[in-house]
Amino acid sequence: MCVTCGCSDDAEGKITNLETGEIEHNHNPHHHTHTLPDGTVITHAHDHEHEASHIHAKIHGTTISLEQEILGKNNLIAAQNRGWFKGRNIFALNLMSSPGAGKTTLLTRTINDLKNQLPINVIEGDQETINDAQKIKETGCKVVQINTGTGCHLDASMIERGLQQLKPPLNSVLMIENVGNLVCPALFDLGEQAKVVILSVTEGEDKPIKYPHMFRASEIMILTKIDLLPYVNFDVQRCIEYAKQVNPQMQIFQVSATTGAGLDSWYKWLQEKVLNCANLVNA
Repeated sequence: MCVTCGCSDDAEGKITNLETGEIEHNHNPHHHTHTLPDGTVITHAHDHEHEASHIHAKIHGTTISLEQEILGKNNLIAAQNRGWFKGRNIFALNLMSSPGAGKTTLLTRTINDLKNQLPINVIEGDQETINDAQKIKETGCKVVQINTGTGCHLDASMIERGLQQLKPPLNSVLMIENVGNLVCPALFDLGEQAKVVILSVTEGEDKPIKYPHMFRASEIMILTKIDLLPYVNFDVQRCIEYAKQVNPQMQIFQVSATTGAGLDSWYKWLQEKVLNCANLVNA
């Protein structure tokens, strides 16, 4: 078991293409990341049993000083993904939140409202089931499901394999709906152009300071379910202050995917980003 996040050693991801029903299993060596008590992060492969045992022994009893890039292998694949997106003028977003914050509801509403303006494709991440991917498919959007099993986040290699199944067209938008978790997804670069954290008013206004890395890593915070504000004890202004305390540059949108309130600002941001992405490619 990984001491970083609790993922089991075989959490490599299973990919399902809902268009074809095809399931892909990854038979490549599994690369694993660990955080030591002093904060050092190391990545290693489990294809060499002796090496893995040696590293685990050090983790549990010896201080290791490593001068290497954090999450090195993941970042290398993420850079390749980023180049792949750039070469095809694909604007990719990494949508992250805790479970139940409303990612899928917001995503399906966004797809339905913008389907005639933006070609959107989706990689859907969940530990199990294809329930959310089926909801997305009902919008007419092309979607690939990645089930991580005991894994609590998507990584760059999963996205790389998902793209092989999804085959998003040139000049399109890719929405990556990450596994519900406010910790580990923030640590893994997928090659996306921006991270978006989604927080609902049912969760508590102190989430930005309780999970600062997630909010620091995100360019956008979308505060969802604002139609429920009359019925919950949630201080919007304090939540915004906490988010700005962690990330002063963060843009914040307050929306309801149910009523449509505030969605115009989110859509405007998305359309402008897609336009800027296209202009950079054509420059």
